[in-house]
Amino acid sequence: MDTRTRPPRAPLLDSGALRGVVGFHIARASVTTVESFDRHIGTPFGLAKVEFSALMLLLANEDVSPKALAQALRITAPKLSLLLDRLQERGLLLRRPNPEDGRSQHLLLTRAGKQLATQTATATQAMEAELNQHLSRAEHAMLIELLDKLARPPVA
Repeated sequence: MDTRTRPPRAPLLDSGALRGVVGFHIARASVTTVESFDRHIGTPFGLAKVEFSALMLLLANEDVSPKALAQALRITAPKLSLLLDRLQERGLLLRRPNPEDGRSQHLLLTRAGKQLATQTATATQAMEAELNQHLSRAEHAMLIELLDKLARPPVA
């Protein structure tokens, strides 16, 4: 391509006060990660990020209570109920009474749910490779550790 026909690049802006604002950098990184998620998982498998996360948690943990899943996903009970309804309508999830306490439920993946969760877990490898191309293994591990710390509720 002839460089004379390319539009000129906008100069990089000085981040100013945003240079040290964690939320600004997370929001910028989120654009890249959401685009990669949509390309590798969201569009091909028809899953929203929270649906994917729920499937991964249910695949890794058997007989999960709705309360534990809501806490892990950091969503409210009404939003969890809508999420579970969507997954159940797609034939991916079963709600079973807790044998120890009939008032509560356990969440289980169906065979189709396990299959989809396994397929999407495999698809994360390409997504992660794309996202980690600028990070060493140590940087990746450190980033995960630091983000886990940021996700913790504030200490009172």
